[in-house]
Amino acid sequence: MQAVGFTLIPLLALIIGAVATVWRRPGPGFTSGVQHFAAGVVFAAAASEILPDLKHGTSAWPILVGGIVGIVSMLAIKHFGAKAEGPVAIAAVTGIDIFIDGLVLGISFVAGARQGLLLTLALTVEVLFLGLTLASGFAETMKSRWKVVGLTSAIGLGLPLGALLGGPVGLLPAPLLTAFYAFGLIALLYLVTEELLVEAHEHPDTPLIASMFFVGFLALLMLEELLPQ
Repeated sequence: MQAVGFTLIPLLALIIGAVATVWRRPGPGFTSGVQHFAAGVVFAAAASEILPDLKHGTSAWPILVGGIVGIVSMLAIKHFGAKAEGPVAIAAVTGIDIFIDGLVLGISFVAGARQGLLLTLALTVEVLFLGLTLASGFAETMKSRWKVVGLTSAIGLGLPLGALLGGPVGLLPAPLLTAFYAFGLIALLYLVTEELLVEAHEHPDTPLIASMFFVGFLALLMLEELLPQ
């Protein structure tokens, strides 16, 4: 249940992103900078919080199985996302994506509160951008600002739902737990390489914008060092 409470932080970021977009849509430079920063933060979280748990696993087979399930799941989301048209289709695909984010967050709290907190901060930045993107897409077909914000917020409820289902993972046998960690690692790496950075590069980069990836990466690593063990 601890993970469910922490999902309120990225959920609030999602709503803030939606509200900011419907009142004043951010420029492409700002959006690309946020995407780069979020990608760096999430990549650091995957490398420093989930990968070490996998390296200490007792068997390679759970890692392989969980990784394959993760790859297939992410490619399926990409496939259906590319075909999604209209607000309903976009909402459905994005809702699945957010649900998986919540699931990964719930799994991270199984490893410990410290790991869960760091991943919460990483996903908060990512979901803030997602709120900007979703609201921008909905605003093209919806005239009411409050409907745009309301629909975006409703999709964000997938975060606590995913975290709620991710919590019981800690009760599973060690091999299954390792498989879930592998799934979570693949999901985070997909988020960085196939979503955040791909969309960030749709606009020309400047050295400052490109550097935001490394700023985000270093920021999470520094935060990890400052938090008590």
